[in-house]
Amino acid sequence: MKNVTIYSTPTCHFCHAAKEFFKKNSVAFTDYDVSTDKAKRTEMLEKSGQMGVPVIFVDNEMITGFDESRLKQMLGIA
Repeated sequence: MKNVTIYSTPTCHFCHAAKEFFKKNSVAFTDYDVSTDKAKRTEMLEKSGQMGVPVIFVDNEMITGFDESRLKQMLGIA
């Protein structure tokens, strides 16, 4: 099972789309709201070098934005 983490904000359309994709495909994930969690916002900046969300990690691979085809490939979803 892959370790999936998403850094998101409540107002981000692509963040909502990514989380719906995970739920629809029964992918467990950890969600950090970087609009309220300053420590996680700093962590996201250090890891990704950008302020844009979503920033998604599948194990140690990073995806910026919601790239459904890449996520499917990384998660082994047909």
